[in-house]
Amino acid sequence: MKPLQENLPLSAWTTFRVGGNARYFVDATSEQDVLDALDYAKSRNLPVFVLGGGSNLLVSDRGFDGLVLRIGLKGTAWSGSRLRAAAGEDWDELVAACVARDLGGVECLSGIPGLAGGTPVQNVGAYGQEIADVLAVVRALDRRAESIVELSKQDCGFTYRSSIFNTSQKDRYIVLSIDYQLRERVAPQVTYPDLIRRFEGKSSPPTLPEVRAAVREIRAGKAMLIVEGDPDCRSAGSFFKNPILPEPVYAHLQENAHEAVPRYPAGTGTVKTSAAWLIERAGFKKGFAMGAAGVSSKHTLALINRGGAKAADILRLAREIRRGVEDNFGIRLIPEPVFVGFDEEF
Repeated sequence: MKPLQENLPLSAWTTFRVGGNARYFVDATSEQDVLDALDYAKSRNLPVFVLGGGSNLLVSDRGFDGLVLRIGLKGTAWSGSRLRAAAGEDWDELVAACVARDLGGVECLSGIPGLAGGTPVQNVGAYGQEIADVLAVVRALDRRAESIVELSKQDCGFTYRSSIFNTSQKDRYIVLSIDYQLRERVAPQVTYPDLIRRFEGKSSPPTLPEVRAAVREIRAGKAMLIVEGDPDCRSAGSFFKNPILPEPVYAHLQENAHEAVPRYPAGTGTVKTSAAWLIERAGFKKGFAMGAAGVSSKHTLALINRGGAKAADILRLAREIRRGVEDNFGIRLIPEPVFVGFDEEF
C-alpha cells in the first residue's frame, strides 16, 4: 500500500487556502491505490473524504478526522471524437486538447479549475454548456458493492449543477474515469450575452479557439480563472448557485424591481435568475469585506480569502449574504462548494 501521510494541512490542497489537517492523507495515482486506501479506512472504521482539485471545496478549521483520498489518476485515450480521461486529469488542459482537435461541446467550459473527476459530480457548466451535453460513460468504484461499474449519462441523473454523485448517491461512487463524446465539425456555442457581445460585429463566425480564448478572458476578468498571486483567486469560484424559480415567483420579483431582472431558460414553468444580481441588490457589492473574508473585487459570486482568513470567516460572510438575500427577496441561495469537517450544515 502507498504510504499514508499524517496530519497533513489541507489548506495547500484547496483554492480557498483555508482548512485544518487531514488525520491521514494519500495521493492515489492508480486504481489499486484507491482500493488499498479504502481497505485501510474500512479496517480502522475511518471516514473517507475523496478530494479532487480542491477548487469547489471549503474545509473546516479543525480539518478532517479521517482519511482524505486524493484522486490523482492520470491518462487519456482518444477514439475519433470520443475522449476517455482519468479522473485526475486537469480539466482545462482536456478542453484545450479538444479544441486543438477541432472538437466542440466543451469550449465554453474553458478555464474552469479542477480535475476531470469533478465534472460529472457537479454537472459542471458555464456559458450555455454543461457536462451532461457530452458525457457518455462514467467509470466508477461503487463503494457499496465494492466493484467497478460503468454508469451511463442517464444513470447519472443530471440536473442543474447536480447529479446522483452529490445528491441521492452521495459518497457511494468514486469517479475513476470519464468518457466524453465530443462533436466534429460544429460551430462553437455562442449563446450567452457575454460571448455574444464579445463577437458582435465580427465579419466571420468565431472559431473554437477564439471562443475558448474569449471564455478564458471573460473568466479572468471575473476572477474565475486561477492566476497565481492574484488575491481574488483565493476562492472556490461561484459560491452560490443561480436560483431556479417558478414563473410566478420570478414574475413577483420582476414586478417589485426597478430594472430588468436577469432571466435564463430553465425548463417549463421555471426561470433561472442571477445570484450575483440578487447579492448586489441586497447590498453586497464587489469588494465588500468582513474581516479577512470578502467578496471578490471582480465578481460578486466569488467569496475570497483576503489573506489569513479562516474557514469560519468565509462561512460567516456566506451566511450574512444568504440572510441578506433572503430578507430582501425571499429567495434562499444554495451554495455550490462541498463543505468538509463542519458540525452543522450551511
